[in-house]
Amino acid sequence: MKRLLAIAVVALGFPGAVLAQGDALRARGCLNCHEMDRQKVGPAIRDIAARHKGDKSKAGEIVARMKEGKGHPKVAGSDAELRAAVEAALSAR
Repeated sequence: MKRLLAIAVVALGFPGAVLAQGDALRARGCLNCHEMDRQKVGPAIRDIAARHKGDKSKAGEIVARMKEGKGHPKVAGSDAELRAAVEAALSAR
């Protein structure tokens, strides 16, 4: 039920969803190297989302690369934490 509510909130563009999205990205340190609208050390979050738009399988692949340190600096965290951050990034508008 909570997941359904979260999806509905994101779909409606609720401002609290943007805060939750930023919190997930901030918690894993994503915003140290990525910004929402422009390239920093890594590509912009919105550019990443646009590149992988509609590809639901990409989140798992990105999480695996983050954990292994292949193509992305190695990131510590549980699969659930990393997946939350990746899904937040992929849903950015």
